[in-house]
Amino acid sequence: MILKKNKSWKSEFAHLFEDSLSYINKQRRYIYLIILIFFTSSIFGFIYSEKLTFFDNVLKEISDEARNLDFLELIWFIFSNNLTSAVSALFLGVVFGIFPIFNAIFNGAILGYVYSKAIPIAGYSVIWRLLPHGIFELPAIFIALGLGIHIGTSFFAVKGIKTFKLRFNSSFKAFLTVVLPLLCLAAIIESFLISFTG
Repeated sequence: MILKKNKSWKSEFAHLFEDSLSYINKQRRYIYLIILIFFTSSIFGFIYSEKLTFFDNVLKEISDEARNLDFLELIWFIFSNNLTSAVSALFLGVVFGIFPIFNAIFNGAILGYVYSKAIPIAGYSVIWRLLPHGIFELPAIFIALGLGIHIGTSFFAVKGIKTFKLRFNSSFKAFLTVVLPLLCLAAIIESFLISFTG
């Protein structure tokens, strides 16, 4: 009986996971839009880094908070920060998708700014060395931001409230089954890279 219940639970999760992937795929235009905004902002942050020195304070705060954390504490620190960003993008996307767009612009600009400071010191190879840090994190955030915009545009539909409920429910399921596991993997991998490889 217990074995059957376990199989049933796994089967239901697998079905939910497949549905979520299908739903995300259908909303890929919103995700592509976020990716475009993010990397455009990264280029902006890289080119105009001299005018964005206020990012130093933001980066210092993050560095100070993460300093002296052990491996498990670092996992939680990274996971909780990314989770807050992703959840905020999903829920605050209700306001016509404005917050997810702002989030993509802000974080893209920070990435470009960081590269503008790192490349003169370590060369362009630093781009590839930093890439593993975002291999799971960036897709998770892009999906969350894209779904946030998707939810936010619900009210432009003919049946706004009904559309909002359907989109929110489907997006929340996708968040739980796809985005959340990606954020967990991202936190573990990034913490390992920081703690054990420098």
